[in-house]
Amino acid sequence: MQRDSSQEELAPEFSAESVQVVSRETVFKGFFTMLRLRLRHRLFRGGWSRIFERELFVRGPAVGVLLYDPERHQVALTEQFRIGALARAAGPWCLEVVAGMVEQGEDLQEVARREVREEAGLQVQELHFIHSYMPSPGGSSERLHLYCALVSLSGAEGCFGLQHENEDIRLRVFQADRLFEAMAGDFAPGESPVDNAATIICLQWLALHRDKLRGG
Repeated sequence: MQRDSSQEELAPEFSAESVQVVSRETVFKGFFTMLRLRLRHRLFRGGWSRIFERELFVRGPAVGVLLYDPERHQVALTEQFRIGALARAAGPWCLEVVAGMVEQGEDLQEVARREVREEAGLQVQELHFIHSYMPSPGGSSERLHLYCALVSLSGAEGCFGLQHENEDIRLRVFQADRLFEAMAGDFAPGESPVDNAATIICLQWLALHRDKLRGG
C-alpha cells in the first residue's frame, strides 16, 4: 500500500529491515512469556549499533471496550484486582474498560462482543473503532485495539467474570460527565480513579464524539 504525503512526513527513518536479531532465547514461560534477544540495529548517525541484549515481554493483541449508553449518557467500567497495581496509592483494584486477549485467527470485533458478554453480561448494539496502540513498546509486544460499544446500561451493575480464569469483576455505572471531571482532577500519582491508558484514551475519545453518538 502506498503512503500519502502526510504518512510520509510522519514515517520513521528506519523499518524492520534495519534490525538484525542474532539470537532469541525463552527465559521464562508461565502465565506470560519473556524472551531474551541479542540484536543490533542501524543508527541515526550512520552505521550499526554494537550487539546488545534486551528482554521482551511477549503478550499478544488484546481488545478494550468502553461501554456507553447514549440515551442515559452513562458509562460502565469494570473494577477488578490488578497485580501490577499492588503498590498503587489507591490500591490494586482498578476501574477499567472491558478487555480481553485475542487468540490467533480471531476477529477483533467478535472478541470485543464476547468480552462484553463475559465481563458485563451485555449485548452490543453498535461497535465503534477508537484506536489501536502499543501500551509499552519499550519492553512489551502487546498491541491494544480500542472500541466503544453502545449498550443499554439500565440495571447493568453486578458481578461477572469467569471463575476458571480467576476473574472477579464488578461492573459499575457512572454518569459520563462525572468521569470526564475525574480525568481533569488534580490527583497525586496513583490516586486518580481513572488510572490506566486504555480507559483514559477511550474516555477522551468519548468526550470528543458523544454528541455524534447521541444523535446530536
